[in-house]
Amino acid sequence: MATGKSRRLPPFSGVLVLVMASTGLVVIDITIVALGLPSISADIAGGASAESVVVTYTVAMGALTQVVGSLSDRWGRRPLFLAGIAVFTLASVAATAAPSLGWLNAARAVQGAGAAVIMVNGIPLLSGRYSGEARNLAIGAWGSFATAAGLIAPTFGGLLIDAFGWRAVFAINVPLGIAAYILAARVLPRLPRAASDARPDWVGSLLLMAGLGTTTMLMLRPDAPWSGRDTALLAIAAVALAGFFLVQLRVPSPTLELWMFTRPAFTGAMLAVFLSRVLTIGGTVYLVLYFAEALRLSPTAAGLLMTPIFAAQMITGMVGSKLLSHWAPGLVIGLGYALKGAGLTALALLVTPDTQWWALLLPLLAWGAGGGIAGAPVMAVAVNVTAPERVGMVAGSVSTLASIGGGVGTAALGAVYTIYGGPDPNAVTDGTRAVLTASAALSVLAVITTLILINPRRVPRPARDREEAAA
Repeated sequence: MATGKSRRLPPFSGVLVLVMASTGLVVIDITIVALGLPSISADIAGGASAESVVVTYTVAMGALTQVVGSLSDRWGRRPLFLAGIAVFTLASVAATAAPSLGWLNAARAVQGAGAAVIMVNGIPLLSGRYSGEARNLAIGAWGSFATAAGLIAPTFGGLLIDAFGWRAVFAINVPLGIAAYILAARVLPRLPRAASDARPDWVGSLLLMAGLGTTTMLMLRPDAPWSGRDTALLAIAAVALAGFFLVQLRVPSPTLELWMFTRPAFTGAMLAVFLSRVLTIGGTVYLVLYFAEALRLSPTAAGLLMTPIFAAQMITGMVGSKLLSHWAPGLVIGLGYALKGAGLTALALLVTPDTQWWALLLPLLAWGAGGGIAGAPVMAVAVNVTAPERVGMVAGSVSTLASIGGGVGTAALGAVYTIYGGPDPNAVTDGTRAVLTASAALSVLAVITTLILINPRRVPRPARDREEAAA
């Protein structure tokens, strides 16, 4: 008989601390390595560009998230999570000792594979540990901590590199990874593997990795004229992804069960994840350009002026989780996007070459607060409308769409900027205003689709919560 004990669990536990710490490690490692590229180039690349060190890591993560999420449903969270931490840590050792750029790139690719396992298992582990309001709060805390990690990463990375050199950004992962592995071995439960006679979908997995990997490479391509290589990558991505979807319709145990998208609430949550990254990643890229080229702020000052977005998002992440106890998820998510849209609209009206930086603080805070309020409820909806044994698959879909959304946002809003923008401060302002206006319009679209697709009739209470309520 259910006792409802899980409803009284504190929001923090060994599992939550583990998931937050390991996710923070992965998020920080994305950013701080970029700060060390000049040093890496001078030390082991003979002065050549070292951007491939970032690209290989990102491509590996983007290609593997959906696959490892589905495998965690089949093989179990604990063994896969432990393997991910071990791979990430060992690859960090190899990166620390890298004698050449090729060695470092290979280590980064392996490190990205381990990072994909760590990231995609966060939601499933929290979903298995918590239920009801406690689960919503745990997901909110996890998301807020990940945002905080991204916020402190540039400062932390700069201090490490200045004090110890570029190898320190990889070396720091080793003791932290060992500690995370020990904690994981202690706190993660040993659960029986789900019984299934179906073989893993290896063909579909390989096609998806090829499709997402080449898609990620295209989204990370430099700002240069389209080339034959780009055309080849586009063709590979199109063929691989088309083959993947065909395979998913035929295999008994697919990597991605397409029928999940027939549920309006699930589709709404996935669309919200996608649009969130389009707005956040795409919008911030060109806002930073405005700070630097129109307002003539230094890189440090421009970075500091972006802080309100991420600080507000971190703080209000828990607010969104708490609101789920009183409001329907669609209303909470819609409120978040409405607030984000209001901030974007105000910024579009305020930006000029002569705008004082302090006048932008309130809209920036509104933008970030809206993202924080909407973030955790989106995850909760995706989890609540899915069977517990498919949460890993859902987490993979969330991570994959978030990655694609960031790339699409940068490219699509970049096209908008190109039409209206230019090199002088007035043209930079015009381009930025156009990007912000387009982003505000996308926020309105997100509000409308959320209210239509995610409503109380389409977001049933999870089975486990219904059982506890009836007990």
